Amino acid sequence: MNAPYDGDRAQGTGGPAPSQGTAPGTPVPGQVPVPAPAPDRDPYVQDAYDHDPYRSQDLSAQDPVAEVLYDRASHPPPPPGTYQEPGPLYAAPQAPVYAPDPQVWAQTPPPEPDGPSRHLPYGDHATTTQFVGVDSLVTKAADEQPEPDAFAHLYRDQQGAPGTPAEDPPVATPAPSKPAGRASSLLKSSALMAAGTIVSRITGFLRTLVIAGAIGVGTFNDTYQIANTLPTMIYVLVGGGALNAVFIPQLVRAMKQDDDGGEAYANRLLTLVVVLLAAITTICVLAAPVFITMMSPKLASDPQQMDVAVAFARYCLPTMFFMGVHVVLGQILNARGRFGAMMWTPVLNNIVVIATFGAFIWAFGGFTTSGVSATTVTADGVRLLGLGTLLGLTVQALAMLPYLRDAGFKPRLRFDWRGHGLGKAARLAKWTFFFVLANQIGLVVVTQLATWAGSVAEKQGHPGTGITAYNYALLLWQMPQAIITVSVMTAVLPRISRSAHDGDAAAVRDDISYGLRTSAVAIVPCAFAFLALGVPMATLLYAGSGSGAQNIGYVLMAFGLGLIPYSVQYVVLRGFYAYEDTRTPFYNTVIVATVNAAVSTAAFFVLPARWAVVGMAAAYGLGYTVGVGVAWRRLRNRLGDLDGAHVMRTYARLTGACVPAAAVAGAAAYAVTQWLGSGVTGSLAALTAGGVALAVVFLVAAKRMRIEELNAMVGMVRGRMGR
Repeated sequence: MNAPYDGDRAQGTGGPAPSQGTAPGTPVPGQVPVPAPAPDRDPYVQDAYDHDPYRSQDLSAQDPVAEVLYDRASHPPPPPGTYQEPGPLYAAPQAPVYAPDPQVWAQTPPPEPDGPSRHLPYGDHATTTQFVGVDSLVTKAADEQPEPDAFAHLYRDQQGAPGTPAEDPPVATPAPSKPAGRASSLLKSSALMAAGTIVSRITGFLRTLVIAGAIGVGTFNDTYQIANTLPTMIYVLVGGGALNAVFIPQLVRAMKQDDDGGEAYANRLLTLVVVLLAAITTICVLAAPVFITMMSPKLASDPQQMDVAVAFARYCLPTMFFMGVHVVLGQILNARGRFGAMMWTPVLNNIVVIATFGAFIWAFGGFTTSGVSATTVTADGVRLLGLGTLLGLTVQALAMLPYLRDAGFKPRLRFDWRGHGLGKAARLAKWTFFFVLANQIGLVVVTQLATWAGSVAEKQGHPGTGITAYNYALLLWQMPQAIITVSVMTAVLPRISRSAHDGDAAAVRDDISYGLRTSAVAIVPCAFAFLALGVPMATLLYAGSGSGAQNIGYVLMAFGLGLIPYSVQYVVLRGFYAYEDTRTPFYNTVIVATVNAAVSTAAFFVLPARWAVVGMAAAYGLGYTVGVGVAWRRLRNRLGDLDGAHVMRTYARLTGACVPAAAVAGAAAYAVTQWLGSGVTGSLAALTAGGVALAVVFLVAAKRMRIEELNAMVGMVRGRMGR
């Protein structure tokens, strides 16, 4: 029997060579057999029965074309050890269960075993190794996965107690993908700001109610209104407009381009605002009598009213410093994506002022019982109201500091202003200054005429027809604008600035169209609601101020429809600010202020004193109607088509749905008022009946007109409510 290999044919070595004539391999007596020399090995035959070196790998890797399209995530290669290990030499291999098909180039891998047979190479763990293919790379490219530490195994011997076997680090669960999107983040930001603005406006209305209940809505309240409005006008003139319109794009660019994320630029801007406003505030407090005379010559002609107005002004003028600090800190937070603080902190101001005038009512009584006026008010009463007003703005500004600390921003004074972009912002703010100047000149003209007409009308027995009625109606009229339009555009403006900086005009047009159409869903119905229900709104809110509440309602009705162009103007001008064009908004505001001042002057001389302020309120909306036409045409020349057909179709359909709704609501409110009177009960019933009628008719008409923006909003509300 032959031995399995040549080494077993003889024992030992060193025997002599066989003699000639003897066949090779024939044993010679007395000699140890010498093994025959090994024949030459054929390199192509020697491993004919050896294992297939490619079979333990992915069979699809043999095809260079299929390899490109092969998705290892859908069909991961089996772990090593799946196939049979090579057997002994010359041993016939076992027949595989899944024999290869010679007609198929790349075979499908056999089923994988229940568990890996051994560890993968390079230290990978077979139970945690994931194979990523084309599908995963395409569908999950935006997911941020934490990268494992490639050198963690070098320090395993330092973990745990000595002698304890090192354990594999725990497998981190992949973080769920965030459904982040431009629209979703915008809606969240808008919702947060809208909530803060709603609470702020509600407390603001409570503030006006308490003020009206404490000092009425007549000429004495006119005195306080002028003193309280004066610091706002000066602040907006010297820097407020520039901070709101110019420095947001500059802050966004600094965050994008500077190595420190724009922190140094923001601190330089904050320092500049603090120094500038401190100097201006000091000058204005000393010049308070001059400003009061400029705002109302009629009021300055009465010595007692003049003394009270100057005293109020010297308490209120320092608030402009804290206004500036609050605004610049809020814009720093807005540029960092924190939109809520600027909308929520005014609530604290309103609470402080409400407490102040509540204390005045507790100490001196309400207006209906005390009849307080400029001739009867005490110095302690003026001091209480003045200090409370100043304290409210102080608390509002200081409340921004915790938000800044949470955002990681550290306010510091920096006086290195040169060569860091503030000069460019100042040049851009030049036209914003003229913009605000033109607007404030128009406001000064209206204030002078309204206080004059209100003084004359009060002597004729018609209180509540002066600048107080104008301001209170304006505050109520601007509520939808502040809740909807300002909230949406505050979140959109940084995005528009980035798109403009990147030269993406199409994105700017889309955002402007979105802002117009989204805000119109609420703005247009509210405008018609003010027109139809202005009187019951005012008589319900200001019932504690006496007979002047009804006159405030007439002023609110005159403001009504002007809310539509006022909102459109606000959105359109943001397109110019995104391109750092402040000259065009200036020219546009000159047109608006000129029309407003001219029509208000005509109303003052043509209409009776009781109705003069009503005509001025209508002139306000007329001025913005003219301004919108000019601004729209100029922005269209810059950006091309502004999606005008889509925008106009939305506004036209909303108006068509609101006209019958306002007619039905006005008729219902008038009928209830005639039945129950214009007191608190009658006003509440009239407002409820009119509001329900307006909402029902509007929704029915809008549904038939298929207004897509309204349908989307209703669907979103139903989804939130789970219906």
